Amino acid sequence: MSGYAELLCRSNFSFLRGASHPAELVERAATIGHKAIGIADDASLAGIVRAHEAARAHGIKLLVGARIKPADGCELALYASDRAAYGRLCRLITLGRRRAPKGECHLTVKDIADHADGLNALVLANKNDECGVNLDQYREIFADRCYFAVMRHLGDNDARDLARQFALAERFGIAPVATNDVHYHVRERQPLQDVLTCIREGCTIHEAGYRLFSNAERYLKEEARMRTLFADYEHAVDRTLEVADCCHFNLDELRYEYPDDICPHGMTLAQHIRALTFEGAEQCYPDGVPESVRSLLDKELALIAELRYEPYFLTVHDIVRFARSRGILCQGRGSAANSAVCFCLGITSVDPAHHEMLFERFISKERAEPPDIDVDFEHERREEVIQYIYEKYGRDRAGLTATVISYRRKSALREVGKTMGLSLDQVDALSKNVDSLSDPKIMKERLRDAGLDGKDRTVKLVLHLARELRGFPRHLSQHVGGFVITRGRLDELVPIENAAMDARTVIEWDKDDIDALGILKVDCLALGMLTAIRKCFDLIEKHHGKRYDLATVLATDQRDPDNKPAPVARGVYDMICDGDTVGTFQIESRAQMQMLPRLKPRCFYDLVIEVAIIRPGPIQGGMVHPYLRRRDGVEAVEYPHPCTEPVLRRTLGVPLFQEQAMQLAVVAAGYTPGEADQLRKAMAAWKRNGSLDKHREKLLTGMAAKGIAPEFTDKLYKQLLGFCDYGFPESHSASFALLVYVSCYLKRYYPAAYLAAMLNSQPLGFYSPASLVRDAKDHGVEVLPTDVNASHWDGTLGDVADGVAEDTPATWGHGGPTVRLGFRQIKGLDADTEAKIVAAREHGPFVSVDDFAQRTGIYGRQLSILADADAFQSLGISRRDALWQAKSATKMPPLFSGLIVRENPITLPAMGEME
Repeated sequence: MSGYAELLCRSNFSFLRGASHPAELVERAATIGHKAIGIADDASLAGIVRAHEAARAHGIKLLVGARIKPADGCELALYASDRAAYGRLCRLITLGRRRAPKGECHLTVKDIADHADGLNALVLANKNDECGVNLDQYREIFADRCYFAVMRHLGDNDARDLARQFALAERFGIAPVATNDVHYHVRERQPLQDVLTCIREGCTIHEAGYRLFSNAERYLKEEARMRTLFADYEHAVDRTLEVADCCHFNLDELRYEYPDDICPHGMTLAQHIRALTFEGAEQCYPDGVPESVRSLLDKELALIAELRYEPYFLTVHDIVRFARSRGILCQGRGSAANSAVCFCLGITSVDPAHHEMLFERFISKERAEPPDIDVDFEHERREEVIQYIYEKYGRDRAGLTATVISYRRKSALREVGKTMGLSLDQVDALSKNVDSLSDPKIMKERLRDAGLDGKDRTVKLVLHLARELRGFPRHLSQHVGGFVITRGRLDELVPIENAAMDARTVIEWDKDDIDALGILKVDCLALGMLTAIRKCFDLIEKHHGKRYDLATVLATDQRDPDNKPAPVARGVYDMICDGDTVGTFQIESRAQMQMLPRLKPRCFYDLVIEVAIIRPGPIQGGMVHPYLRRRDGVEAVEYPHPCTEPVLRRTLGVPLFQEQAMQLAVVAAGYTPGEADQLRKAMAAWKRNGSLDKHREKLLTGMAAKGIAPEFTDKLYKQLLGFCDYGFPESHSASFALLVYVSCYLKRYYPAAYLAAMLNSQPLGFYSPASLVRDAKDHGVEVLPTDVNASHWDGTLGDVADGVAEDTPATWGHGGPTVRLGFRQIKGLDADTEAKIVAAREHGPFVSVDDFAQRTGIYGRQLSILADADAFQSLGISRRDALWQAKSATKMPPLFSGLIVRENPITLPAMGEME
């Protein structure tokens, strides 16, 4: 028999053990002629999707498995023979991960036996294991699907160890199979594997000793080399193909099914979404649904039905419905979120009929691209939404997507530098000064600046190993809010584990992995501005008697017969054009405030552009100034080629958005939709592996064939690099532009309520509370300090008792109600202290510091913090006097409760203004 399959490979998703990416292992196996390759990481399937994609690209069979080390037995590598067995393997890993802290897996031999049906087992009884531990049990559990992994790594007593392994296999009647226990795809990765071992063990390379492998033999070897090593046992090499033939499962067999229990009994999904959509349309358009909107809804619903995405939209609608039933403000964004269907379902407040559709089609059928809907929730209440999803679908049907935390330049340099024995000062200098691991000239200059010798062998080795380590996964973390929800058991699709945060569970695959398998996710994200806006709405309703939501505020963006902003909207846009946007959303930075008077936004789409224009993509691509010149009429609107006009017309011939860059690759560079999708993925992964570089030549060649000047292509490529840093799509800009308008409207017409809401939602935004207060005072808002006789935890709007006349909507230059600062603004004070103050205050105002301390029971540090914050002004005492009295206040025993002991009065000099 000819042929060989390496059955036992660890990738770098066996964190700090494997020294090669899954794709590198697969590609190398295919290159050297292996018939199949088995990748089994430690109690994990986190890297298997990447291996699957590589196997599909290189035409080699992939065995899907995992290494399991039970607490009461020796280690196994388990491989799935079919889809059902794969589901059991996922559930086994989930069981071990869910009963253990994050990063660990606790299983027993019994657990393995309960999930063993259809799994093929390789027993890994190495020379450090006690001979015969559990081998009879494993033989009984797996029967003829049990194999004994024999290895030969040319160490001490190599021949004797090999004979012992075969004797042990024969003794228990387990068929031996040859493996190399691969940890890296080529021998040259062995130094990196040593470094990973040192990082894992917390030691330097000089201290590692026997914790390192004795040689560099754990690489992917050719069949001929394996047959030489096992010359006396060739049947063990032949048997690798037998094991590979037993494993028929392929990840392409996974069929993701979105939950359908969101549909009432007796209705189809299509009927249900159509009924909800048109019911919502009647509410959105109380004067009658325009025919153009009906036509658009019919078109979108037909596309949703064709692609069978009804469950996705219905699930998002259900989550949004729950949030709104609890009074949680939310707003959807993304390409699909800017559809008419999502507007009518209440997922977004951006009316595509009023503010123009951003795309002809919000779902790319040609690229089979899944819908893109992110929903932002109030940051203080998003956890309620997350727990609702877990409760509704169960932990076995819903889980957060993982995020792979990888080594980047600085972390790679630090870890490798410490491992190689550099001093902490040298490591700091290296990580702070070396900002490139690819350009030799830049590296040489940076090393000289850091005081390091670039010719030193250790320094050169550190740089080389850091370059290899960059992009390696370090651990799995949780995505900021991406949920995968399934009709059946999610833990039979992918293993689920505990997150570091309580009450959170996470699947082992990240966003790119689930995209590759066509699995949909719902992004439930947190946004602080929504918290502030909702609190502002509540204050306005309480003090001004008006109830707002996002849609009603946006409805004030009306045009007059000359297509200019109507008076209310004009006030908002005038404020924006003046750059008077401290504390607003997205346009509050210094760069944005300098851009606003130049861009002069006068309509909603101008805000969409404003949100996106001060970003790395347009700035690096040199697109900002050409756009401004064309907008001002200084420069003529030109297009690099007629085919680009439909893509660039709305932005005056200048690409500003991520989607435009992608569309230009198709229409101007000859990309297929599939290649454009690869470009998108390359942009997302460029920081890790530089995979965008290979697209540069294709873009240059494709655009040159259309007669497009190389200068435009260079700018476009720089723009793509900028999007790698922080890509901002047009669809997201539109949703953020809504919040820009709403926040500016509230600041313009209700500045006091807006200030209070912003202060009550901290921490958030670009500006500190002090900056917000100062800006509000500049606009006529009266701000009163925190006071023990008047303040609550949150800031409040004043009433008649505070000297405020009848509440009326504020006009520009008049702040309306007074804002009383809350105790939350005092650093070091907690909510429990506030509760004591408010409870004691119900029996009358405090008359002295001693009275306050006796009635509230607040002494020591908390009392001093209040005095230092000048919170006793209403008692008629200065900050310094309050501090003195706070220091002398003494808690009396119960017998003397209510007795106030006074010292002789002391006159302290008044504090100067600077003090």
